[in-house]
Amino acid sequence: MLPAVATIHHAGRRLELTPATLLAPMSGVTDTVFRRFIRDLGGCGLIMTEFTSADGLVRSEKVARRYLSFAEEERPIAAQLFGSDPEILAEAAQVVERMGFDSIDLNLGCPAKKVVKCNGGSGLLRDLPLLGRMFDRIRSAVTLPFTVKFRAGWDEKQLVHVELARMAEAAGVNGLALHARTREQGYSGQAQWHWIAEVKQAVKIPVFGNGDVRTPEDAAALVAATGCDGVMIGRAAASNPWIFRQMEAYRLTGAYPLPTAADRAQLMTNYFNRLVALPNPGNLGKMKQFATWFTHGLEAGGGLRKAVYEAHTEDEVMARVDAFFASELTPV
Repeated sequence: MLPAVATIHHAGRRLELTPATLLAPMSGVTDTVFRRFIRDLGGCGLIMTEFTSADGLVRSEKVARRYLSFAEEERPIAAQLFGSDPEILAEAAQVVERMGFDSIDLNLGCPAKKVVKCNGGSGLLRDLPLLGRMFDRIRSAVTLPFTVKFRAGWDEKQLVHVELARMAEAAGVNGLALHARTREQGYSGQAQWHWIAEVKQAVKIPVFGNGDVRTPEDAAALVAATGCDGVMIGRAAASNPWIFRQMEAYRLTGAYPLPTAADRAQLMTNYFNRLVALPNPGNLGKMKQFATWFTHGLEAGGGLRKAVYEAHTEDEVMARVDAFFASELTPV
């Protein structure tokens, strides 16, 4: 069963995850609107920002405002950074600490070509000596709890998950989250949960499992199979934002409610209203993107997605969502 709590601590700073669940950082998804939305739904122990360029953060306050602004109700919250220069990462970590985050996370998992091309994300899995210097510099630069999210290796012939985990622990990293795939897998194939178990057995710091957890039953199975200290949810939270609340209900009672059409109606209208309340030129595109996820499993959802895709303004999206659910929820 899912652990009720996990603790990450360093130098007298103690961060408790209650319950032991984490919202994974996702580019274009885990902005402040989505993070607050997840907090309001309940059940998530720690949320993370979108992954943010350390170089951009050091050079521009605009980057900090765009990607790392957060509200007090989002706590506990971790800022996730990516980069490949130990000195710049250390400087960026200090910016994060001054901004008041509860912890800092280093991205060693992103498989995107544009990130890997700059030797960021999972590209760094091919250079363990450089990773060691990065761990040392970040750890010496801040007193915040410091965690690392990583993949098992570049491909199945170059697995480094156990060696990396031990190296991170020796450098003073306070927690690890393993997405149990390689960089070459991307998001395809099946997550190899036994890799998470191998990391858990190799270190004493908290280890969180990530990969192919779509339901509360999956989360419980992952913990049972690996002994991990908690579960990180990524893509499943975009299509089912209730998943954290469901996992907590399942932990406590062995059962959990499924969202109704009325729940989905409220979800979409609330999220879209929050989105448009913060003027942003990308809002319309984000509304269309989230319409795909939020209609997952909704009967006649294809019609709503088409209506949203064909809308030309934010107001038009809202009107079409309202009209769809008014029709769907009207008793026959």
